[in-house]
Amino acid sequence: MNSEHRSTANDSRTPLLSARGVAKSFPGVRALEDMHLELRHGEVLALVGENGAGKSTLMKLLSGIYRPDGGQFFLNGAQLEITDPRHAQDQGISIIHQEFNLMPDLTVAQNIFIGREPRGGRFLLNERALNARAQELIDRLHLPLRPRQVVGRLTVAKQQMVEIAKALSYDAKILIMDEPTAALNDAEVRVLHELIRRFLRPDTGVIYISHRMEELKSISDRITVIRDGHYVDTLDTAATSISKVIALMVGREITGEVKPVDVRADRPTVLTVSGLRTKTLLKDVSFELREGEILGFAGLMGAGRTEVARALVGADPVESGTISVRGQPVTIKTPADAAKHRIGYLSEDRKQLGLLLEQDVAANIGLSALRERFQSFGFVKDRAMRVTSAELVDALRIKTPSIAQTAKNLSGGNQQKVVIAKWLVKDCDILIFDEPTRGIDVGAKEEIYKLLNELAGRGKSIIMISSELPEVLRMSHRIVVMSEGRIVGQLTADEASQERVMHYATLRPDENPADAAELGLAEPPGPDSAIDPAMKVGD
Repeated sequence: MNSEHRSTANDSRTPLLSARGVAKSFPGVRALEDMHLELRHGEVLALVGENGAGKSTLMKLLSGIYRPDGGQFFLNGAQLEITDPRHAQDQGISIIHQEFNLMPDLTVAQNIFIGREPRGGRFLLNERALNARAQELIDRLHLPLRPRQVVGRLTVAKQQMVEIAKALSYDAKILIMDEPTAALNDAEVRVLHELIRRFLRPDTGVIYISHRMEELKSISDRITVIRDGHYVDTLDTAATSISKVIALMVGREITGEVKPVDVRADRPTVLTVSGLRTKTLLKDVSFELREGEILGFAGLMGAGRTEVARALVGADPVESGTISVRGQPVTIKTPADAAKHRIGYLSEDRKQLGLLLEQDVAANIGLSALRERFQSFGFVKDRAMRVTSAELVDALRIKTPSIAQTAKNLSGGNQQKVVIAKWLVKDCDILIFDEPTRGIDVGAKEEIYKLLNELAGRGKSIIMISSELPEVLRMSHRIVVMSEGRIVGQLTADEASQERVMHYATLRPDENPADAAELGLAEPPGPDSAIDPAMKVGD
């Protein structure tokens, strides 16, 4: 962090907030044991750990959602027993969860002061006073919001700001932020960090949870690492390296050297897409996917990457274009049609679209192939389904007490592996991964990367859509770059760099057709020539 911010941190011997020896158990799971944490006055304390390390449990204890089984909390040196969320707020502790808790049909002002609205009478809401209070708070925080805006019509970044305003409306002294930048772009992250800096005073502090390691250097003063429910260490951010933090998180060195296996140009083409067009966004999208290849899709938000995936599996209607599997044209109007052609889609929203959260692991894995493999004369072959599920749990290294564990109780990385297992039991040859590592920690990411390489090595063909450019560069044999619904470039792994990918991602061919023709964009570059010479950077 910059020195201007660091000067506000107070190294007083009495912490603003501390946890000592805190423990919490659930049936069959020891979530926290002898946990320690210390937040100083005026600082941002980053809290990091793999999925399942206990971060969320600790935050729910601090915010009054759970009660601890042992240990103590202290606020400014005085023992603190948090009884419920309202009590936590009364003590000045506010939490902003990763999943927004907003009412989309209500206004900004109504969301901020919900349940605490000023009244003009016994039953009447004083709308003018409500908006005035909201405007005062918005002005104090320098937020680009208006009290009467409907929250459901705001961008994700502005909804995040509403959550922050709501938390600070309780006169918060301690702000807990759980993955606050998971859905934000770089510019929005900078705005959020500036807002955090304005919040910091000698009597306030922030606990900041993030899987984005690069953020820690820019926003935190110190970093507390926890692993498997235990406290590991607290490090001064300026004096440590991200590699050391990662090693402490996972208990091993992460080399980052995993690379996909080579794919020969003579490998058979398993998927050919030609002239794909949708009514809303896609325009003449054409590409090929080879056997055993990882084909990365890069582009800015709204470029059309997810729309390509949804069109391929029949989730969105296609206006024109052809899709061929192993040289044979196919008609795909529904995800069930895609599955029949052995195409599986792992959505970016695994909780809403990929899992039955209330069902156990075995059911989530087996249900996708119930009719084909685990049903006979109307009866479910339960034993066969459980044996297959157990084999995949072992093969994919899914961390779960048993296949009877409910999916919602797994960590994010392990939930992602269950979704992968679901499509493997379906025996899909083509797998589309949309943001495969979103919301999972660095250790789980390495497991997913290793798994993708193993699948490619076994001949599976993979389309990987990711907003993390280093991830795309690391994992892909070739990279397709999209902008405004078009493919604007294709690069081999050797040709690709962050600068070159971003150059293509920022092209806007629709704005100037003459420029598009000059760049060779009238016909998207074919997969066998990585990129048209006219598109090279610097020409």
